[in-house]
Amino acid sequence: MRDELRQADEQSLDARVDRYLEVNHAGIIGNHYFAAASSECINLYRDGHFIAAVMATQAVNEGMLKFLEERNGLCCANHDDLMKTLRQRDIMTQKCVGAAEKIWKSFRNDVHHMNPKVSTISFPELARTNLQSLAVVEGEIFGVDIVDGKLCPKQPKYWDIQSDDTVPVFLRLGI
Repeated sequence: MRDELRQADEQSLDARVDRYLEVNHAGIIGNHYFAAASSECINLYRDGHFIAAVMATQAVNEGMLKFLEERNGLCCANHDDLMKTLRQRDIMTQKCVGAAEKIWKSFRNDVHHMNPKVSTISFPELARTNLQSLAVVEGEIFGVDIVDGKLCPKQPKYWDIQSDDTVPVFLRLGI
């Protein structure tokens, strides 16, 4: 079994590296409840688990939208109202709203409920698109600059800045 696993790893290595690099994810995000799941989305896609990557990106996207709703003191009745409010109040740019909506509309109910429609979905392509969209959302919310070796969040309200000016981060800098 070990030999078979090594052989399978070796045979899929180039494709896995290519998939990892095509996502262009943020290397540093806030260490919030969805951070580990977001990182797992990347690894699922990298390793060719496309259906799971789609499901996970949909869940992380919803978690991040809920996080934005809470951090901004909003109470929206439904998804459409939340998205409209986030855009109208300039909490998210149009590009970011578009990326979040792209994930939301990526056959969410069909995949979540495993409706017959799933047999017609190109999951490798959908997983890639969802990961690229998630990278846009995370980049806007958790974008950072490094100034004199110091992490400077572009939107500090989404980071849990400590009293000593440090921030808990989730690092995704390597494979």
